[in-house]
Amino acid sequence: MTRTCLSIVLAAGEGVRMRSSRPKVLHAIGGAPLIAHVLAAVHEVGGSTAVVVGPNAEVLTEAVADLMPSAEIAVQRERRGTAHAVLAAKDAIARGYDDVLVLFADTPLVRAETLAKLRAALADGAAVAVLGFRTANPTGYGRLITQDGELIAIREHKDASAAEREITLCNGGLMALRGDLALKILTKVGNQNAQGEYYLTDAVAIAREMGLKAVALEAPEDEVHGVNSQAQLAQAEALLQRRLRGAALDAGVCMVAPDTVHFCADTKLGRDVVIEPFVVFGPGVVVEDGARIRSFSHLEGAHVGPSAAIGPFARLRPGARLGAKVRIGNFVEVKEADIADGVAANHLSYIGDARVGEGTNIGAGTITCNYDGFDKHRTEIGAEAFIGSNSSLVAPVKVGDRAYVGSGSVVTADVPPDALALGRGRQAVKEGWATAWRGAHANRPKKARHKG
Repeated sequence: MTRTCLSIVLAAGEGVRMRSSRPKVLHAIGGAPLIAHVLAAVHEVGGSTAVVVGPNAEVLTEAVADLMPSAEIAVQRERRGTAHAVLAAKDAIARGYDDVLVLFADTPLVRAETLAKLRAALADGAAVAVLGFRTANPTGYGRLITQDGELIAIREHKDASAAEREITLCNGGLMALRGDLALKILTKVGNQNAQGEYYLTDAVAIAREMGLKAVALEAPEDEVHGVNSQAQLAQAEALLQRRLRGAALDAGVCMVAPDTVHFCADTKLGRDVVIEPFVVFGPGVVVEDGARIRSFSHLEGAHVGPSAAIGPFARLRPGARLGAKVRIGNFVEVKEADIADGVAANHLSYIGDARVGEGTNIGAGTITCNYDGFDKHRTEIGAEAFIGSNSSLVAPVKVGDRAYVGSGSVVTADVPPDALALGRGRQAVKEGWATAWRGAHANRPKKARHKG
């Protein structure tokens, strides 16, 4: 679309029903704050963005700067209604745009294609376009009153007649205004109501009084789900998870029990990936083609190579970078480590701040001891090495290509390629010791044992 656009994201609400010290719109679904989902949608639509915040909103302002550095911040000093909030961004509106979109930072599930439809309605001649939804139980929602294809009014439930309350098309809150008329319409909004506030919904009646066209567009009810409480946050998470699971299945991912898998909004999955039940994806995960994620695994900030096998009960922490055909088995944790193609760490190991070369085998109980109480240190393991079970590699340390580390070793010095490293005490065997020990204690009363 060649038309210019300003998206105004309203984020000044206090969110008292969340019962939280954190700003409402910084609560997360799908691993990202509510406002991040809205900003992602407007970014896809294109154009400029202004975010309206309340006073003393430094935490929110900093978050917006991280999420969208180009976004302009406008401050609503007093909370006097939605139209008043939009006018906090009047300097941005006055710069002149073809389209002005008004969104709410606590309505995170709106899609970019829906915003594009609102803009298309303006291009087709409407001065105001309102997003609505249909619901089986419209009680409490404002109704969109239409006639001959135009929107003639938004009627609050308490003000609606009996006939109007039968209407199932409800106000979703989002609105688009023709840019050259936006300020003319918004500045006409009054506060002659019981709350003494300036309501954005009055823009429809004002536009019609000016002889302008207003229209209503429909979106699925889930898409305009707002979040005002912890319960509604949980509902939004469930709706997003359903959307993400459906997208994954459509993309060729095989999930044995989709409802048990938890995604983040930025999870990237290749073709023919298999995800077993009860897997959790945190932010920043990429899984390439043909990989298998087994049950009860948790991944965050990790890159899984093609045809790799993870889990069950594996944990990949941020910075885990796995090559092709890597095997990370049960109760193995990987953090900030490069694991080359074909490496196997099948059980009960920790690999952190490390590099493991191609084809190396990591035995059960292996630990890279990376932290000395003050600093982190790296462990370098070469290709086709063999690390015996229950070994501790005390970083900084290097194990060369094709080297062996004997089981139960504590390795504190570099191991050359093709060498064997043994770092354990010599075994001593005392024949008959156990018999003598039992004899010396034969006449002592046994202590009572607790059952259960």
